[in-house]
Amino acid sequence: MSLTVPNEEATAVVEEALEGDLTEPQQLATLLTRVRRHIHQHPELGLHEFNTSRFIRAVLETHGLTVHGPVAETGLYVDIKGDHPGPMVAYRADIDALPITEQNDVPYRSRNKGIAHLCGHDAHTAMAIGVAVYLDHHRDDIHGTVRVFFQPNEEGIPSGAPLMIRDGVMEDVSAVYASHVDPTVDSGRFGLMTGAVTASADRFRVRVIAGSTGHSARPHQATDPIWIASQIMSDLYQMLGRISDPRKPAVIAICRVHAGEAYNVIPEEAEFGGTFRCTANDDRAVFKQQIERTAKYVGEGHGARVEVDFDLGSPPVINDGELIHVMRETIEEEHGKGAIFNIPVPSMGAEDFAHYLDLAPGALIRVGTCNSPETAHVLHDSRFDIDEGAMAPAAIVMSKAMVRYLKRKAS
Repeated sequence: MSLTVPNEEATAVVEEALEGDLTEPQQLATLLTRVRRHIHQHPELGLHEFNTSRFIRAVLETHGLTVHGPVAETGLYVDIKGDHPGPMVAYRADIDALPITEQNDVPYRSRNKGIAHLCGHDAHTAMAIGVAVYLDHHRDDIHGTVRVFFQPNEEGIPSGAPLMIRDGVMEDVSAVYASHVDPTVDSGRFGLMTGAVTASADRFRVRVIAGSTGHSARPHQATDPIWIASQIMSDLYQMLGRISDPRKPAVIAICRVHAGEAYNVIPEEAEFGGTFRCTANDDRAVFKQQIERTAKYVGEGHGARVEVDFDLGSPPVINDGELIHVMRETIEEEHGKGAIFNIPVPSMGAEDFAHYLDLAPGALIRVGTCNSPETAHVLHDSRFDIDEGAMAPAAIVMSKAMVRYLKRKAS
């Protein structure tokens, strides 16, 4: 077989992937560690994951799987058709990295300057490969089809999920699962929650335009966009619990401000921006309308022109109760009740997995990856790393949960 892989190291990983019985957890763990470390060393940003995509294809094809794609530029998927008729369930992984410099001193640290897998997408990709390979050896247990797909650009806005949907990855899918590594949960445990498990994430920018500059000695003769912007920002921060139900978590964060260069010149304009996040999808429109209305009302009241624009990102992830119940049963059967961590409150972080839930019920599962101080750094930290031993058990649990779901639906 002729394989297209990014370099000699990738070729070695692919060849080693054929070693051993991959139905055995330890052999599967060895493969997933090799895969994860190769991807970790060669991270790529969203919609530019060309070498990553080629590497995923090579590993899957080495194991005899038929790979479909590319879809959504660099995305791929495989279908594992069972020996028994039934519906289709899907499992999604994300493959892009972050524009951050890694500070870990490990043999597999990123070799691409300013780019690193510090949100666990390398592990997600490895686990998805594990799901595909494991289920390929258990087709006799599958009542229907499991689609495993690899999505680009989870971190971007607009993200890769709508592109995957556009290219048909959700056609005929009756339910969809995903998992996310979690450094706040001990290795060997899985975080479960029904309902909102993450928030939406939408970006906004506000430009306050005075029309001319002024002298700092005579601010009364100028329209001061910095002062006006500060009034708008203050009003935006006071929205929470006033325009939406305070029992539904929401947050506004202003993360960038830019205005002027001189110390004695009132600038012509000021700009600021940030994000607003909600766990209730209906609240997104409320906040968007109020941000624009407040900014323009305050700005124009002080003689400035105001422009507001938005980049709408992902809606909240709403976990389906039935799918979480199937996962709970599977985890308890495989690892006992102690392996379940009941997530008490939703994360205000966002996940573009939410887009798939517009088409089918779904569930996002947290996979505990903390077993030491080195693996306790939070997501997006420049020192983030994982306990790689958590990947194979997670891949097997996810596989068995989907087998359970399909058998239940087919009966």
